[in-house]
This record gives sequence, C-alpha cells and structure tokens, in this order.
Amino acid sequence: MSDPTTPDSSSSGTEPGVASNLQATRMQTVVAAGVLLTAAALALGAIDIPSNAGYSGVGPNFLPWLVAGVLALCGGVLLWEARSGGFRAMEEPNGAARADKPAFVWVSAGLLLNAALITTVGFILSCTLCYVLAVQGLRRAAGQDAGTARTWAVDGVTGVLISAPVYWTFTQFLAINLPGLTQTGWL
Repeated sequence: MSDPTTPDSSSSGTEPGVASNLQATRMQTVVAAGVLLTAAALALGAIDIPSNAGYSGVGPNFLPWLVAGVLALCGGVLLWEARSGGFRAMEEPNGAARADKPAFVWVSAGLLLNAALITTVGFILSCTLCYVLAVQGLRRAAGQDAGTARTWAVDGVTGVLISAPVYWTFTQFLAINLPGLTQTGWL
C-alpha cells in the first residue's frame, strides 16, 4: 500500500528528480548550442573582413577571429559539461519566479533611447539617459525607492561621471570620433 502524500512515480515511468534533470540537461545543451552558433556567426562575419596586416602584423580581422575562436572553445566546454552530467557546482536559481516586466521596460527604454538619440544629443547625454533609465528599472525590480528627485539627480550625476570620461578617452586620447554636441570633442 502506497502513501497518498507521496507522488506515484510508477505512472510516469520516471522519478520526478530524473525528469527535472533531463529538462535541465536539455536547456543547458540549448545554451551551449547557442554559444556555438554565435561563434559560427562571428566567424562567418570575420570572413568578409580583410586580413591586410597592419601594425605589428595584425590585421583588422584578428580580433573577430580571436573572439569567435574563444567563444567556440567556451561553447564546446559548455556542451561537454551539459552532455556529461550537467553544469557542475551550479547554485540553485534565486530571485523571482517570473520576469519583472516593468523593470524590463525601463532598461529597454534606456537602450532604445540611447540608440535613437546618440546622434542628436551626443554620446554623453544619451549614455547618461540610458544609465538613468536602466538604474531606475533595476532599483524598481529590487523594490528600492526609485521615484525621489534625489535618486534621479544622483543617478544623472553618476551617469555623467561614467559617460564623460569614456567619451573624452575615445575622442581626445584615442582619436575615435563619437557623436557629440559640439565639434570640440569635449561635449
């Protein structure tokens, strides 16, 4: 006689733990396959980049090939791990059971507005806006108070303190053109 509080594994043919392990192994294999496909796509794109040797004999296609190779290596290791027993020493998932859609909207809005406005308002302001909106989403997802004027101001100042030095490094020291408000390279 079986205990009514214990699930009967004889009806499905597998134990509940085995079924969840199979599902986890499948999902881990999908992740590994996605990494391998990304590596293949990068390698395919690197084929079209000319290989003329530049400084120190390294051509412009070196970095894309390097990234594709390392990504393929990582994908191979992930696939081996997934197919030989699953990702080892993996912690149990934590966090919410479902995605926080409003937080996703905040972060997505920041990224999309950055892309849309970078040539209009310049790198510094568009990246600051991206930072502020993304942090708002993350604060709201964490249940923090994000609506105060002080929080918005601190996030705005922090965004400028991050994006301005990046902009100046690229434009002034590396001589790489980024969209700015003026032609001076400082804003």
